[in-house]
Amino acid sequence: MKHEDIYVLNQKFESFVNELEDGLEFWCARDLQHLLWYSEWRNFVNIISKAKTAIESTGESISDHFVDINKMVEIGSGSKREVEDIMLTRYACYLIAMNGDNTKKEIAFAQQYFAVQTRKLELIEKRLLESERVEARGKLKETEKELSDVIYEQTKWEHNFALIRSKWDTALFQNTTQDMKNKWGITWAKPLADFMPTILLKAKDFATEITIHNARQHCMSTENDISNEHITNNTTVRNTLLERWIIPEELPPEEDLQKVSRRLQNEAKKWLKNQKKFSK
Repeated sequence: MKHEDIYVLNQKFESFVNELEDGLEFWCARDLQHLLWYSEWRNFVNIISKAKTAIESTGESISDHFVDINKMVEIGSGSKREVEDIMLTRYACYLIAMNGDNTKKEIAFAQQYFAVQTRKLELIEKRLLESERVEARGKLKETEKELSDVIYEQTKWEHNFALIRSKWDTALFQNTTQDMKNKWGITWAKPLADFMPTILLKAKDFATEITIHNARQHCMSTENDISNEHITNNTTVRNTLLERWIIPEELPPEEDLQKVSRRLQNEAKKWLKNQKKFSK
C-alpha cells in the first residue's frame, strides 16, 4: 500500500472516533461499515457476530465492547428515520477487522491500525497501574516513617522498627515477614513491601494511618500500647479483605518495585528527550 493511501486511510479512521463524557472512545458500526467498504448492513452484521463470538471466547463481556443503540439518519428531502447501530470499542473494531476480507486494502489497513491502537492503550493502562503501585509504596514509606517518629516521640524508646514491623506483618498475613519472603521467593535483604500488589500496600497504609491517629488521640506512651494498637488495626484490615474474598498471603507477588520505578523513570527521560528533539 502506498504511503499516500496509508495517510488518507489513517485520517479517515481517526475522523470517525467519538468520545463519551468520561473520555472513553468509541466507534459507530454504521461508520465502520462504510470505512471497510461493506455496502449492505446485513452483511456487516454477520462480521460483527463473528467478532462477538471471538470476544466471548476470551472470557470478556460482549456488552463491554458492543452496545446496541438507535439513531436518526437523514434519508433525503430533510426527512429522517431511526436505524439500529452499535457503539464499538477499539478492541471490538479490531476483532471486526480481523474477521473481515483482508484482500480489501481498507480491511488490511484496519487490522493493522486497530492492532496498534489497542496495544498502545494496553501499554498506557499498564504504565498507569505501575505508577499507582509506585505511588502507593512511596505513601506507605512516608506513613511508616511517621509511625516510627510517633513511637519515639511518645515513648522515648530507641526501637528496632524492623522487628516491630514483623509483628504487624504477622497480623496481616498470618505469616511472619520471613515466611512471606520465603513464600514469594524474596531474598532476606529485600523489603517485603516492594513485592506487594497495590491493594496490600494501601491496606497496610490504611492500618498505619489509623494507628498514628489513635496513638496521638489517646496519648499512648508505651511501645507495647502502640504496637498492640497496630496489630489490632492490621487484623481488622485483614478481616475486611477476607470478607471481600481477598486472602493476603495467597496473593501472588508482583515485580520488584525498584525495577518498576527505574523503568518508569527511564521511559520518562526518553519521552522528555523525544519532546525536546521534536520541538527543535
